[in-house]
Amino acid sequence: MIAVLPEHIRPMLQDRLPDWIEPIWWSDPDNLVEMAPQAEIGWFDLHLKPPALRSVQLARDLRWLNTSYSGVDWLPLADLEARDVLLTCGSNLTATQVSEFAVMSILAFAKDYAALVRAQDAHEWLSVPPGIRDLAGSRALILGYGAIGRAIARALEGFGVEVSVVRSKAGDGAMGPDEWQDQLDSFDWVVLALPGTADTAGLLGAKEFAAMKRDAVLVNFARADIVDQRALIEALRERRVGGAIVDTVDPEPLPEDHPFWSLENAHVTMHLSGIPTPASQQRAADRFLRNCEHFRVGEKLEAQVDLQRGY
Repeated sequence: MIAVLPEHIRPMLQDRLPDWIEPIWWSDPDNLVEMAPQAEIGWFDLHLKPPALRSVQLARDLRWLNTSYSGVDWLPLADLEARDVLLTCGSNLTATQVSEFAVMSILAFAKDYAALVRAQDAHEWLSVPPGIRDLAGSRALILGYGAIGRAIARALEGFGVEVSVVRSKAGDGAMGPDEWQDQLDSFDWVVLALPGTADTAGLLGAKEFAAMKRDAVLVNFARADIVDQRALIEALRERRVGGAIVDTVDPEPLPEDHPFWSLENAHVTMHLSGIPTPASQQRAADRFLRNCEHFRVGEKLEAQVDLQRGY
């Protein structure tokens, strides 16, 4: 069976692939588009999505598509379902690094770490700390309780934050999708870790920002379209919310004149949290190899996507 796989992952896979897989390694977008029609198993991850999507379209013999991305809303899920293509995603591969990035950003906002950096650059000795918010004793609402949401919750609890969570079904101490809106005014941090689906698009807008505490901070490490970005910018300008930490924005990259760059209470982390590290790439390779055996014997794959639900 022919597997069209990325060259960058080759050192982690080449000597470990089962004999029934015939690998073909692609090294650039044009190379991928050229090789895609041969694929029965595909791994087509590219930062630039058009050639990746073109490759999915061309791979008419595709039976299993693997991606290291946690979010799969960029893929043609309905088409994959119609073609009986299995899809596996990067769920939990980068949860630790994303949670570390999220908590780093929250701490930096609470302590105004940017002011410390500016003071050092100016050779200025500060006599008082620029940020005096404590994480301990504060309250965080985490919307989305998958691998990333759980990792962020564990990390925040380690700093003494009281964490409440929202997931698709209520139970075991978690709120359901319709139970959190009336409680927004009781949280200091509103953290987004949701998948990107039709149900989550536009979930937070002007109404939700008006309901939040005036010093509350929105923390988005999910999808940009979960937030009404224009309403958020207006709320930040008018100080109706305390601030925002945005890892994902629309468009990416932001143009030089975008308001997020100049808003003092907006911290832009440039969608860097989920960029693969050597450790996460190794986890991706190891999972792919385990899934090869699951695929061979007809078992459910690890991190297999429900194509109707979108995650």
